[in-house]
Amino acid sequence: MRFSPDSPRPTHERPPRSRRAAAGATAIAAGALTVLLLLLSSGGEDPTPRALSADEARRMALARFRAYEASPAEVTVRLPPVGEETGTVTVRAVVDHRVRRAVGAYEMVDGARTLRGLLSWDPGGVAMARPPAPVPGGAPGRRTRPPERDAVTTAAQAVRRARTLKSGRWARRPYSTSPLDRALRLVLSVAADRPDDARRLARSGPLWLREEDLDGHGYDVFSGPHPTASPADTSPLTYWIGTGGDLRRITARVTPGHYATVDFVAARVPTGVPGTPWEKK
Repeated sequence: MRFSPDSPRPTHERPPRSRRAAAGATAIAAGALTVLLLLLSSGGEDPTPRALSADEARRMALARFRAYEASPAEVTVRLPPVGEETGTVTVRAVVDHRVRRAVGAYEMVDGARTLRGLLSWDPGGVAMARPPAPVPGGAPGRRTRPPERDAVTTAAQAVRRARTLKSGRWARRPYSTSPLDRALRLVLSVAADRPDDARRLARSGPLWLREEDLDGHGYDVFSGPHPTASPADTSPLTYWIGTGGDLRRITARVTPGHYATVDFVAARVPTGVPGTPWEKK
């Protein structure tokens, strides 16, 4: 069909610009809301635990050897209150896996009361530093303790103070079944002088649980191997392991619902662990 100049031309009316802009904004908002809802619905769910890949098994098999290589290293042990008899316990220590010894400062906070002191441990047990002996002074008929030169609150300070104490200042005892003693023994057991067998480790049932950031670094979180041959018997241990197999954290279930946390916060500290403090010199 042809149109003459005088014939009316068909027209297609377009909506006003304001109406088109409003429709576009509505579409964008709807799309953004859909994306947000998808993110919220997926982000709130924990990832499903799964078996380890070959690379993950290799990294987990390296973790104990990496801890051995990194020592002497600084560790921090934390225990929450367990029952009504104990408060929060924090131990800041230096551990040397080559000699299987550790020395540190402990802090026990129970309400308004805070107890601090030195401790050392090896495979045979724990040694606690005795407080200074009372000396004459003060009011008549009373004996007071000499003031400590300075507070011991860090692992490095604990090592320096331990070097100055004579053997008589240490009281040794065997390990008990207390949560603290179980956590201290865990610190010594996490290292090995050679890598584990990755294939055998993978067959023992560890699981990949999730990814997590600590101090700006990403780690894979794994459950430990099954403690028995039964798959229903879950491991009390959880590991945070980096891309190179470095071990950053371990948590251990010490009682139902209560976990000890061991953080490897600094590797290759400049100071080593002194000789076992309770040995006679």
